[in-house]
Amino acid sequence: MAKIGVIGSGFAGLSVASCLAKQGHDVTIFEKNKVPGGRARHFSEKGFMFDMGPSWYWMPDVFEKYFALFGKKVSDYYQLKRLDPSYRVYFGKDDFLDIPANFDELKQLFDSLEPGSGKKLQNFMDESEYKYEVGINDLVYKPSRSLTEFFDGRLLYGLLKMQVFSSISSYIKKHFKNPKIIQLLEFPVLFLGAKPSKTPALYSLMNYADIKLGTWYPDGGMNKIIEGMVSLAKELGVKFELENGVNKIEVLNNEAKILTTDKGDFEFDVVVGGADYHHVEQKLLDEPFRNYSKEYWDKRVMAPSSLIFYLGIDKKLKNLDHHNLFFDKPFDPHAEEIYENPKWPKDPLFYVSCPSQTDKSVAPEGMENIFVLIPVAPDLEDNEETREFYYDMVMKRLEELTEQKIKSSVIYKRSYAHKDFISDYNAFKGNAYGLANTLKQTAILKPSLKSKKVKNLYFTGQLTVPGPGVPPSLISGQVVAREIEKDLKSN
Repeated sequence: MAKIGVIGSGFAGLSVASCLAKQGHDVTIFEKNKVPGGRARHFSEKGFMFDMGPSWYWMPDVFEKYFALFGKKVSDYYQLKRLDPSYRVYFGKDDFLDIPANFDELKQLFDSLEPGSGKKLQNFMDESEYKYEVGINDLVYKPSRSLTEFFDGRLLYGLLKMQVFSSISSYIKKHFKNPKIIQLLEFPVLFLGAKPSKTPALYSLMNYADIKLGTWYPDGGMNKIIEGMVSLAKELGVKFELENGVNKIEVLNNEAKILTTDKGDFEFDVVVGGADYHHVEQKLLDEPFRNYSKEYWDKRVMAPSSLIFYLGIDKKLKNLDHHNLFFDKPFDPHAEEIYENPKWPKDPLFYVSCPSQTDKSVAPEGMENIFVLIPVAPDLEDNEETREFYYDMVMKRLEELTEQKIKSSVIYKRSYAHKDFISDYNAFKGNAYGLANTLKQTAILKPSLKSKKVKNLYFTGQLTVPGPGVPPSLISGQVVAREIEKDLKSN
């Protein structure tokens, strides 16, 4: 039995801790904040309950597989409902589409936009399903410590068939011409960290997750997943050190031995960095023990950050679904301002989640809970004046597009952006989603999950394999736990 310390209690940290505890190890999680969950924390104010980060529940099979590792089911911890429509997309005033959960209805919708595109969507989905099955079941569970992991006939054939070396933008445009359809199919990759023209066509697997596997919601909010994972971790014997941030990793004889924390020193046989990889490596380790240089990190392409507004509304709203995408402005200029020429955007696209449309528990009776998110470039100057400028801009557009007064009914408001991501999560450059999933930052080209210089130090989460997002983070913890167990047995 090894004594293992895990830094950070987000999805990846909870996942790795529980998997290691299941193997019989003595595991302690250190969390600098008051509650576990990382970006998936929640808070309550004036009767409103706000999920702070993730709001989309996709890839339900990944969650089922995770809990099944412990002989459990998702339903042992929270209840899911499939949203129908999955989401609404606004292209302008009186111009929106509700995306049906039923695939046959969606094909009919596509045909109404572009005759014959329903059949093309079927073919597109068949190819995307293959990518999902190979990508999720084979590729993302690889630790990516060596090229030899990919010397497998099915995988090598799969890599060719999955169009890793062509862009998803060109791939979609080979199938469809209608601009609304193209925007719908490009949407799921927007947060992967590059323009669709630079994102591998492999990621059409996200379209399969969106369209076929569906958009779900856990009753009570996304933090119910965290509550379930924490409950499971405690059942397995994982200990939690909350409000106890790690300030230094002491390395002795090439081993990470002591975590110096806000509440004292703790000694371990194995250490896992489940907090921001850059922070753990560049701030907690002395320079001789770092995998990468400052120059290396400065050259990494980061996924976007976000400007978020949590709003409590003292009335019911019309013309909003649970998830709402606002594509009423051109996409390319906004993408340019995120990925190519980073700056605060002139006319940003934005997203609104209104969970009180689905869940009465997240807002007082007769009121609404809304979460407004604008994707923006990381590493921008963030101040209150800028936040207010975008709040006024987005609220004006939201009111015009949904044809109602909203701003005058806001009784609770909180904003969240770069400075908060840095303060709460030590997020590199204030990023919200981790490392961009570009071809040059895929698999073995991502920061390694194991230290090259400290033999018992590992990393998990959205800046290492397999990448950003809730399901990949959940998988990351499992992959790292498996590598730790393998290394412990070989020593």
